[in-house]
Amino acid sequence: MSVAEPSLDEFEHLFVNNEGLDRLGAYLGRFNPIRTMRMEGMEVRHSAILAWLLDPSETHGFSDRFLKAFLAQALRGRSACGRVTAIDVVQSDLRDAQVHREWQNIDIFILSRRNNWAFVIENKFYASQHEGQLAKYAQKVRAAFSSRGEPPVVCGIFLTLLDELPQDESFAPIRYSAICDLLPRLMALEGLTLGQEVSIFLEHYLEIVREAAGMSEERVAMEALARQLYRTHKKVLDFVMEYGASTDFVLAAETVFEGTWEPRSTVSVGSRSYRYNGHNNRSISFLPVGWVDSFEVLGRPWRGCEQWWAGYPLICWLELLESADGASGTLKLFAEVGPLADHSLRSELIGRIRQLGSVSGLEGIRFQNDADKEGKRYSKFLRNNAVVIDDLHNAEEISKGMVTLLDRLDPYFEAIAGILPEFVDQATQTL
Repeated sequence: MSVAEPSLDEFEHLFVNNEGLDRLGAYLGRFNPIRTMRMEGMEVRHSAILAWLLDPSETHGFSDRFLKAFLAQALRGRSACGRVTAIDVVQSDLRDAQVHREWQNIDIFILSRRNNWAFVIENKFYASQHEGQLAKYAQKVRAAFSSRGEPPVVCGIFLTLLDELPQDESFAPIRYSAICDLLPRLMALEGLTLGQEVSIFLEHYLEIVREAAGMSEERVAMEALARQLYRTHKKVLDFVMEYGASTDFVLAAETVFEGTWEPRSTVSVGSRSYRYNGHNNRSISFLPVGWVDSFEVLGRPWRGCEQWWAGYPLICWLELLESADGASGTLKLFAEVGPLADHSLRSELIGRIRQLGSVSGLEGIRFQNDADKEGKRYSKFLRNNAVVIDDLHNAEEISKGMVTLLDRLDPYFEAIAGILPEFVDQATQTL
């Protein structure tokens, strides 16, 4: 990619006394001890923090209130645990609960002798999951406690950062986003009884989780500011990007996506064409050209999506997720329905895509049950959308992974392209 050299005035306009750039710099430079120690993506560290929060005897000051709120939210509306329901948990006394990490290879194990309950928590911040885990863990728990009276009722809970269902359906799913709702509520209720050091630490932790879960309003505002700065100072920033540092992910993407990387430009991967939206050191966002052609028939902005990605109701992106070891990772291809302001129209789009999931060969389309619930704004829907990357610094391996995922999921893109014209016709009459 070759760009023109900016003038001195253009450099000064961006870098000298630029309030927007100063705000962005302050945001990126803010102190967070979890981020400073590079623990924000380490699943084992999140397990340690959660085990501390869930333990009624620990120093956080919540007693069993966070434990009960977390377990009840996971079990809400489910019968996966048979005799244990969300109401049972809310009405129980769990102050005797013992919380263990990595007991029998279980991420977090909770035992309440008073209630004769055991909870197996599988924590998947980024790592992949495996089938049949709860049955195996339940057997271990019963074997370990069979000599001590009646074995406890064993409940499985699947905690995930992403919009991902457990492969083992006997696990009750809960997302990290629920922690972002439950924890601030409890902190507000406790008020001054929480220690200052605990409150500060929890705010730092919530900042990390909100950003990872896409729930940070400040992050959304800063991303909008970054896009505004880019539009205003595109020439300078393109020059900086051209001659600045790159990552192996970016090198891989440049190899795979052929064309000029400018907003709304068309790039190609083999015989397939995509509308490029943007990228950073670990992700690149785009849309199949067939989707864009349909969306642009509307002739006006899609309300609610004006500041979201490319401004359309759908987006796709490839993202490289780092494993706890820092050397390997997982490359994922995401597709998501965004924040359409018209709920009925958003629900209609989700419904049409859902129907495709019932077609033979398109089993990889699968929404969360509440994806079309009023108030939901972001709903991912692709499964079988990941490949393992053994070396994060091997651009060739990453580029092969990108092509593998694009090839694997192209039938889904084609199928969705086929339903969009009729959906857009309906939107034209609604919006």
